[in-house]
Amino acid sequence: MQASDIDPLRAIGLTERDIVDATQVISYFNYINRIADALGVDREAWMPGDQR
Repeated sequence: MQASDIDPLRAIGLTERDIVDATQVISYFNYINRIADALGVDREAWMPGDQR
């Protein structure tokens, strides 16, 4: 990531707070998905995607 990666977000009107909030949510989902994968947690039947 570079400062120039954030410029398009600012250009569409996102505030610094919006960008930080989005980064936190995206990071959390990335983290929790990796933990679930590492522990072998399967998706619930109602969730879309390939079932293992």
